[in-house]
Amino acid sequence: MASIQFNAVTKRWGDFFGVRELDLAVADQEFLVLLGPSGCGKTTTMRMVAGLEEPSSGEIFIGDDLVNDMPPRERDIAMVFQNYGLYPHMSVRDNIGYPLKVRGIPREDAQKRIDAAAAKVELGPFLERKPAQLSGGQRQRVALARSLVRTPRVFLMDEPLSNLDAKLRVTMRAELKHLHHELRITTIYVTHDQMEAMTLATRVGVMNKGVMQQLAPPEEVYNDPANMFVAGFIGSPSMNLVHGDLVDGTFRAEGVAVPGIGGGSRTGVVLGIRPEDLRVVGPGQGVFDAPVYSSELTGESTLVTFNVGGRHVCARGDRHFRCEIGEVVGVAVDPQRAYLFDAATENRIRL
Repeated sequence: MASIQFNAVTKRWGDFFGVRELDLAVADQEFLVLLGPSGCGKTTTMRMVAGLEEPSSGEIFIGDDLVNDMPPRERDIAMVFQNYGLYPHMSVRDNIGYPLKVRGIPREDAQKRIDAAAAKVELGPFLERKPAQLSGGQRQRVALARSLVRTPRVFLMDEPLSNLDAKLRVTMRAELKHLHHELRITTIYVTHDQMEAMTLATRVGVMNKGVMQQLAPPEEVYNDPANMFVAGFIGSPSMNLVHGDLVDGTFRAEGVAVPGIGGGSRTGVVLGIRPEDLRVVGPGQGVFDAPVYSSELTGESTLVTFNVGGRHVCARGDRHFRCEIGEVVGVAVDPQRAYLFDAATENRIRL
């Protein structure tokens, strides 16, 4: 097990930057999730740790070892991909044990380690089956066991759950969380799925255009976003962002006036508020009235979208709440739960 350190790491191809000046310290035994949209640099960052990409500049350390020029096989890392990467002609046992075979581990020792790794992911009864005889979740567990079998210093996981259906994702998230608690192996996990990031991570690194936007524990990223990108990317539905001005402590935009937002006046600001921090009330009982654009029952809640000054604003209501499209309702806002951003820089304005 080991820490991972990036010192001013940049990866570029010609004029295109995959990663820009990344300074990042991953603690020993940490579960770091790199989160962001496609092309943000998260997979490139992980591949540089693996040795599959060379940094254009900067230094990468695994433990005390500078690994910039170290071959991948000498880095003592294990990778899990979204496509499993299993050999279809081999049994589950042979797939799990393949890394040991490559390294010339004696058969008796190898079999013990295969059995132990299979037991950790509950694959004991399936060791003699072929991958085609397994479900998607079971195949992903085979890929995990193959990584576990030699107890690497570092786990690297590239969207390992993206090929699974929704129910299996929930199950596998729980298994990954438990495995990390049990094994305490330093892990970098790449995903675009914020639910995976929020539930699995010790810390979340939100990336965009090759730049780390915010690095913090999940609850801090959610409750204290550093900028508009983080605020809009984290949360489902995402945070409502409304452009307007601050006038004597009241945020004003077309069809919206929200008092109690800090003090003073400022032009070119963006008000951010999460759907769960808006309340649907009767007409005239909130800070503004708006017609209902749509109403969606999700099971645990009702999502109500309003058309406000040509913008869509979403509120998360009680699962028993019902309304009709076109019905005018009031929207109550708690100013203590609002965020303010600079429209030009997109950085957070601390209230």
